[in-house]
Amino acid sequence: MRQKVYNIELQINQILFKLSVFVTIIAMGMMLAGFFTRGAFPSTKMGTFYIGVLFIYSMHKEALRWIGGKNIQKGERKGEYFLYIWIIVTTLLYLINFLLKDYFVFDAQGASLGSLSEITLTALEACGVFIFARVAKAVFSVLYFRNNK
Repeated sequence: MRQKVYNIELQINQILFKLSVFVTIIAMGMMLAGFFTRGAFPSTKMGTFYIGVLFIYSMHKEALRWIGGKNIQKGERKGEYFLYIWIIVTTLLYLINFLLKDYFVFDAQGASLGSLSEITLTALEACGVFIFARVAKAVFSVLYFRNNK
């Protein structure tokens, strides 16, 4: 019975991963469009939704660990790619903006543009989801190995 539940949840998790990739591409594309067009597009206001989707995927994957025991998806760490992508993209945007002397954070009249701040906040929230998932994994490891010595 436990294996059957695990297999069903594993299929759900694979779908959640694909949805997370899709939403990541959309969110990042919209935010990058706002950044490079210097405010020609409104703020995406998608950060909370995006982080929610990422959190659901991440926590479901950790729940799989509790259901499946130590054999859960050995070597699979796909969720970390979301973190790496956001850190790299955000860092590159800061570098581009620095080299172009704040061109992308102020409009022609000198008013502040919010796209880099929005991207930064989303990247930091993605880091928070990663840390939360790592803590959940650590708790699982301690409890699992304590009960299965």
